[in-house]
Amino acid sequence: MPRVTAPADLVQHAPENAMTDADEIAAFHDRCSDLMRALLAELARVPDRPRTLGEIEDAIGWPRRRAASVLGGVFRLRTTQFEGRRPYRFLDERWSASGRWEMWMDAGQARAVRAARRDDARAASASMAP
Repeated sequence: MPRVTAPADLVQHAPENAMTDADEIAAFHDRCSDLMRALLAELARVPDRPRTLGEIEDAIGWPRRRAASVLGGVFRLRTTQFEGRRPYRFLDERWSASGRWEMWMDAGQARAVRAARRDDARAASASMAP
């Protein structure tokens, strides 16, 4: 699968932890919770645009602090199965436009998530077929 990179002009927090392999991103998508999949879907909807957790929560219709809770909940999965890697990227408050932590997904990561979602939808419809 193709490897993806982030926009060069952004100073990321721990860029070495960002997943770049589409197969690995699909595996993460497959193994994470429904809430984490909703967060990934929203990040994939607007790739290459860092946003605060509050902006992302508003777009999903979540209450404040839900995204932080979901990210905390996926920590064990990330560390035990993916060596700490994640299919999204962060800017810390020192480098972000908002002065707060921001996250985003690059275009390649977004393509991988959208493909995983399509695969999930196909599998679900096939399992419901008579």
